[in-house]
Amino acid sequence: MYVQILYLQLNIEDIIKTEVELPLSRKAIVNLLYTENWIMDKINIELKAYDISLQQFNVLRILKGQKGKPANLCTIQERMVSKMSNTTRLVDKLITKGYVKRIICESNRRKVEISITEGGKNFLEKVSPIMVDFENRVTKNLSDEDLTHLNELLNKLRK
Repeated sequence: MYVQILYLQLNIEDIIKTEVELPLSRKAIVNLLYTENWIMDKINIELKAYDISLQQFNVLRILKGQKGKPANLCTIQERMVSKMSNTTRLVDKLITKGYVKRIICESNRRKVEISITEGGKNFLEKVSPIMVDFENRVTKNLSDEDLTHLNELLNKLRK
């Protein structure tokens, strides 16, 4: 006896429990927002075990990408995915954890530079592969062609 399992894809109207078919543009935006929240929930669950937020993790990746050169708060803010983040607060939390250090210029006390510590680099070495695995699991139902097309569409949407 064979049991056939049907994979039901719920459309966004089913997920948000509306009986009204949404206009196509609204449907796309609601679907994007819903999917963003769905992904964020999954990321937060993944990172919770490491006592770090996605924004803090992003700051660490930005600083690692500086290849040993410190960055100022403005540079970090410009490169953040979420522009709403309070960069100063994020850096303060990472300093408390020992992952970054703040360097204040002696000749100009307003000039502050941030750099990643060895502890921050070690943390990234441990957690980055876990996040790569997470990204692969979340996108496993999409082919490379699908992912390329999705990225093209998202880039086109922001034009």
